[in-house]
Amino acid sequence: MATDPTRRIENWDTKFDTDRVKAILDAKRPKMLEHVSSVVPALASMEGQVKQVLDGEGVSIILYPFYLAFGREMWRLQHNQEMSGESYAVEAQTLIQKWVARGLSQTVLEKMRSDVFSVPAPTP
Repeated sequence: MATDPTRRIENWDTKFDTDRVKAILDAKRPKMLEHVSSVVPALASMEGQVKQVLDGEGVSIILYPFYLAFGREMWRLQHNQEMSGESYAVEAQTLIQKWVARGLSQTVLEKMRSDVFSVPAPTP
């Protein structure tokens, strides 16, 4: 049975009470800041390494955001999902195929995979 629209609106209004939301965020902020402070330096370092590869390969600067997106996806696999070994190599190859289908250079993506993330090609 469908929920009464009036009740749904009341529930939404209660849930998104700005004083309540502020109190929740104020309580979470120290841990959130700690997490961001620990992650951002590694992420920025990875992005710097990606840019070095792109510079070395002569990639047009207009394409940097797309290669950086690939780099962030690789980084996320390594850090958030804690992938390594052959599983990581297979997932990296899947990402490479995805970004090649979107128009990026397979050679550059493979160089990023090996030089920045130290991931070999998956075994056939």
